[in-house]
Amino acid sequence: MDEIRKGEKKYPRHFGPIMTIVAILFLAIWFLYWETRNQGFGLLGRIAGIAPISTQAKNDVRALGSLADAVLHTGGAEKTYLILFQNNLELRPGGGFIGSFGILKVRDGHVTEFTTHDTGNFDGRIPDTVPAPYPMKETLHVSSWKLRDSNWEPDFATDANQATTFYAMGGGQEHFDGVIGITSTVLSSFLDVTGPVEVPGYPGTYGSDHAVLDLEHQVEQGYIDQKIDFGERKSVLALLGGQVLEKVKALPPQDLFKLFFVVVGDLNRKDIQFSFTDAPTENAVLSAGWGGAFDGKWSDDFVSAVDANLGAWKTDSVMKRSMRYEVDLSGEIPKARLSVHYENTGTEKTFMVKDYQSFLRVYVPDGSFFHTVTGGTTDPVYGNFMGKKYVGTLVQVKLGQSKDIVFEYDLPKGIERDFYDLKIARQAGTSDAPVTISIINKEGSKTEKDIVLNRDFVLSKAENR
Repeated sequence: MDEIRKGEKKYPRHFGPIMTIVAILFLAIWFLYWETRNQGFGLLGRIAGIAPISTQAKNDVRALGSLADAVLHTGGAEKTYLILFQNNLELRPGGGFIGSFGILKVRDGHVTEFTTHDTGNFDGRIPDTVPAPYPMKETLHVSSWKLRDSNWEPDFATDANQATTFYAMGGGQEHFDGVIGITSTVLSSFLDVTGPVEVPGYPGTYGSDHAVLDLEHQVEQGYIDQKIDFGERKSVLALLGGQVLEKVKALPPQDLFKLFFVVVGDLNRKDIQFSFTDAPTENAVLSAGWGGAFDGKWSDDFVSAVDANLGAWKTDSVMKRSMRYEVDLSGEIPKARLSVHYENTGTEKTFMVKDYQSFLRVYVPDGSFFHTVTGGTTDPVYGNFMGKKYVGTLVQVKLGQSKDIVFEYDLPKGIERDFYDLKIARQAGTSDAPVTISIINKEGSKTEKDIVLNRDFVLSKAENR
């Protein structure tokens, strides 16, 4: 099994096909900020002040600058961060399967060390003492819980703490100042700005629409036809990462500004999540909404549907999801009906795609009472997490088919009727999903609202007055 040694940089056999790229792009974010700041970050702030963008967007840019300052200005000390590379083609509650992780060390804006490690190899060092959560044991046939599956909850701070615990159990010696989660979607985001990239000596062009899938194919299948040795099949990753990084460095000011908004979008979608041990920095992250936090303090109506791909390979690459949420506030007891729609658009089994299987948990206000759960493969299980109640069931969707999982339940009597308030939380790593909200108000009239869940959504009291 592999050992982690100072200064080591590995891309082992089971290292996720796009995680090398994501690692390089994460360093590009550091470069992006630092170079812009050295050239006059105040100019970027002034542009944000006068550019024709929303107030929220301007605040996001300023918040990103403040966060980068807090992370990069170390006062001469070296800060160490655990980077979790989450492949959201294999969705997990915290973002995606953790096939690899990195250890990043920074001193006053300069990367002093960056190593990458295969999680599967590292997990061999962790003793088999922590039982696997349900239904991981039953579906993946593993008896113990380890680092690769540590992001089992829809709250990044919880997942970060679990990851560092497993790291220590595996004999890791670093003490982390923070944990950062990054999904593979970040690659597509960068390519949206830089444009397509070609890699000398390799066929095709890698653009934002299909780069992730093209890379998966290249390192798993394409190298065979190209007569590339098995041990060299992932060389394309570092080469592509270098090409993207060079494009980032050469961006003109207007595109550099655009890239800031791309990073902000990744933060809002929870494709980049932070958890810091320093309280002021952590509070700043949570205030900006970039901590991947599960809102246990929300006191009104709440809905969050959270999937965990269990043994379905990279089938999330072809899955489409949508939701319909109906609430009736006209009766003595408010009633709710949530329908989660899955469509498996895959047409045949491949090295990536197969019949889909996920453990779906739906989180609702504490005190809710479920009457029926239909469409699931297993009997529902119930639990509580951070002040919310959840119901879970296994979902199976065959290739080329679709399925609806429907939850009917009573909301707590204390739900506000006059100025109904609703929060729908987005799961990290998911694609933007259409949601229809249907509300029968206290007087019996009905309203509907269609949204795209591209970040946590709040239907505020002000909208219902």
